[in-house]
Amino acid sequence: MNFKIEEPPCNIGADISEKSFEMIESEIVSYPKYHEFDENEQALIDRLIHTTTCFNEVINNIYFSKNAMIKLKDLLQNKAKLIVDTNMIRSGLSQFYLNKYENEVICYVNEPEVFEMAEKNSTTRSYAAVELAIQKFKDEPMVLACGNAPTFIYAAINTLIKENINLDNVVLLLFPVGFVNVVESKEYGKKFLEHFGAEGIILEGRYGASTMVVASLHAAYKLIKDFDTGQGKYNGK
Repeated sequence: MNFKIEEPPCNIGADISEKSFEMIESEIVSYPKYHEFDENEQALIDRLIHTTTCFNEVINNIYFSKNAMIKLKDLLQNKAKLIVDTNMIRSGLSQFYLNKYENEVICYVNEPEVFEMAEKNSTTRSYAAVELAIQKFKDEPMVLACGNAPTFIYAAINTLIKENINLDNVVLLLFPVGFVNVVESKEYGKKFLEHFGAEGIILEGRYGASTMVVASLHAAYKLIKDFDTGQGKYNGK
């Protein structure tokens, strides 16, 4: 049996990215609900589909508060702290964007103080970590981004209320994935946004991932300014 060695038909990163988005654009027009979103929201949806290849799951489950995209871009440009539930999000984010907009990524889940708080209060470390982070940075702009642990959502909302945080300085990105408390936590997040008039983006249902948080932030950064590297448009890598 002969085996023929092959090379990839497309082997340049910028070309692969450009071709991918061309394919998404050609396919996504056939989804009626996609046309209900504005251009900024569509850009984020495109990026989520680019990350997952899942058209239906994203289009049918994504929720934007009224001014979520405007608020997200505004906070990023105003040196918002990115308070996240996993170091995987930190690892996936573009250092170029973080440096450009001076956004510090905060993930306290492995801090000794958080272990102590979680044990004392009988919570998960994710709950304790976001509680501590909000208390520490309560007077600064913040993006609260969850891609894994639904307890993060409960902690974020409850701490925002208890600490009387100015919600004009906050946006929530809620993308936890899984089975236990996932759907319920997102429903709690949506009730919070709607009741308090806060801003956020939620992928409803069980579906989600830390990679989708990264994709959402990269989409927002790209909407602020589309950088040209000389080898094509920068794609957040």
